[in-house]
Amino acid sequence: MDRTHAFFEKYGPKTIIFARFVPIVRTFTTFVASLGSMTYKRFILFSMIATAAWVSTFLPLGYFFANHPFVKKNFTLVIFAIIGISILPGLIEFLRIRARSRNNP
Repeated sequence: MDRTHAFFEKYGPKTIIFARFVPIVRTFTTFVASLGSMTYKRFILFSMIATAAWVSTFLPLGYFFANHPFVKKNFTLVIFAIIGISILPGLIEFLRIRARSRNNP
């Protein structure tokens, strides 16, 4: 609990904002922020900023790519690419932690 609190004191706003862009992580961020004693006002503020950033980024991208011929022809491939890109940051961090633990027994 103390480590979670310290983490959200230091990285809370960034975590809330970046978590909006990572599908699985955004599900748990609210719960973990609460455990880390992040105040409701602060959470809502950064959640609103993250939501605005997400919408202003993906709404135009969705509009542009939905009309692109490659996307229309290869929609399944595009969906798999989106899933892969979404999972990639978590996978990279997992591999970094695993490599550090192997180097520092």
